[in-house]
Amino acid sequence: MAPTVFLDGRFLERDDARVSAFDAGLQHAVGLFETMTAIGTPDGPRVFRLWHHLDRLTTSARELGLTESLELEALGEAAAETVRRSGLCDQPGARARVRLTITGGDLNLLQSEGRSVARATILIQIQPATAYPEAMFERGITAGVADLRVNPFDPTQGHKTLNYWPRLRELQRASARHAAEALVFQVTNHLAGGAVSNAFVVRDGVMMTPIARGEERDVAEALGAGPGAPPRVAGAGGGHAAMPSPVLPGVTRGVVLAAARAQGLKVERRMLTIDDVFAADEVFLTNSSWGVLPVVRVEQHMIATGEVGEVTRALRGAWVRAAAGEDDDAEG
Repeated sequence: MAPTVFLDGRFLERDDARVSAFDAGLQHAVGLFETMTAIGTPDGPRVFRLWHHLDRLTTSARELGLTESLELEALGEAAAETVRRSGLCDQPGARARVRLTITGGDLNLLQSEGRSVARATILIQIQPATAYPEAMFERGITAGVADLRVNPFDPTQGHKTLNYWPRLRELQRASARHAAEALVFQVTNHLAGGAVSNAFVVRDGVMMTPIARGEERDVAEALGAGPGAPPRVAGAGGGHAAMPSPVLPGVTRGVVLAAARAQGLKVERRMLTIDDVFAADEVFLTNSSWGVLPVVRVEQHMIATGEVGEVTRALRGAWVRAAAGEDDDAEG
């Protein structure tokens, strides 16, 4: 069997990959991850938007205090080499799922005072990509509404931490109700996204998406703190600042935003409510596994005519071309 796991500098077969029972990822869910797609091309395998994923990962690691010692070039080379060794993307058009996990390493956070910080655990796994039925994209899916409410003042929100149980639980609940995803809202009742995706709504030719982490100030200034801008909260020195966002700045979300602007669509990042969802002409969800996924029903509410819209189809086409390397920006 070809090695499909990279663990702390070694390429291993699946059954030989082991981490410590005292690893902070297992003990306290201290860690981050990225899920990426590897694609076979005539020039060999490549990981789609690899450097965008790694940049987001290292930014989160620094902001959350996990580690500042990640080396992007080394991580990128390890991911690419793991894909190559797996053989899963040797044929043009073949796809694989790449999961990169960084944990706090072998340490006990409750007894770490005065001790040297442990070295981070770095794990890369390669598996065959999930094969989604084409009907999901041609006919669209039903999304539920999650019970989960995310808190914009939780500093871990808007980052891909290992604490994913609440979101996976919502997927389980949605599946039990014959829904493919679940829309998650903030404690303010504003849309955050799907349980494992970013969300978009289209109405009257305008494409809108929730404000993501890192965009709050720019959006507030652009909207003049008017409708759709993030709420203002008291800041340091007696001033006011935009409320932080718990929304992940998705890599596929970035592809779609750029494609929409290139197609001449008006794009807005703003606070959205369930009423905005119900009044939409189109709704779709994005992530690195399925790309662009149309939503034609939310719970029992049909979105517009209940058919996949033209904007969604056009943007899915743009994503497919970008993923295939036909219309992609520089990866480096």
